Amino acid sequence: MASEPTLPDASTCIVLLLGNPVEHSLSPCIHNTAFAAHDINAVYAASQVAASDLADAVRGMRALRILGANVTIPHKERIVPLLDSVSPRAEALGAVNTVVARSENDARILHGDNTDIEGFLDPLREKSGLHAQPMTILGAGGAARAAAYALGITYAPTPLTVAARRPEQAQALVDALAPHVDNTTTFAACALDDASSAVRSSRLVVNATPVGMAPNAEATPWPNADCFAPGQLIYDLVYTPRPTRLLREAKARGADTQDGLAMLIGQAAAAYRLWTDRSMPVDVVRNEVMAHLAAAS
Repeated sequence: MASEPTLPDASTCIVLLLGNPVEHSLSPCIHNTAFAAHDINAVYAASQVAASDLADAVRGMRALRILGANVTIPHKERIVPLLDSVSPRAEALGAVNTVVARSENDARILHGDNTDIEGFLDPLREKSGLHAQPMTILGAGGAARAAAYALGITYAPTPLTVAARRPEQAQALVDALAPHVDNTTTFAACALDDASSAVRSSRLVVNATPVGMAPNAEATPWPNADCFAPGQLIYDLVYTPRPTRLLREAKARGADTQDGLAMLIGQAAAAYRLWTDRSMPVDVVRNEVMAHLAAAS
């Protein structure tokens, strides 16, 4: 278990999570555990912020001289023009999930980055046989955009199919990302109802939708489990419940499976490094998160 957290005082650094909703977030558990393990005088708090209040929240971050922030749905894209600068990968995605604050000429400068890419790739680094293989992403929102970019710059899938309920949204994602990834990557976009062939032929299938997340644990983004087979890796970015229906059915068909907890902790570890210049004590954090999930179940 992590050591007891330092009691907040006038010198305590503040890190915020900006989103709506935020009640379900595990980020306070993750980061406060890490701060305590490293005896860092900082506190991480989830803050529910309406879209109409986001600009005011960013102004407040400057006034409070915070250490940084995480940004989640629905603000990842909306916050970009409110910041002073963004990293190249955040610019390519058009989305920020991490804000780093620093002082410059007596002003507070806010820099945006996106650590979802590192988090997404973390559990894939130990997998073999992914380069230039066919892959499919279910969904075309922010998580799908991060996954597509990560796969495109790392594995050059041939092809990378993005399947969404609205095929025009999938096509827009493909068009936006194609200039930013390995030029040997080939893209395709289609409606979910037309994705059976792509799913069957894919070495990697990623669920980048929230379908199947608690409390709707018996929902699945892909009800056609007969498309799964040995030799495939099915990666569900949902991390609760563990496992999701999607992963249970994929495993029953002989496929390898990966849930979203590793991505959650991986993106948090990358953000923690940006704020503190220290490596997150991942084993301590994972144990605390598992205990938290067990207590909540």
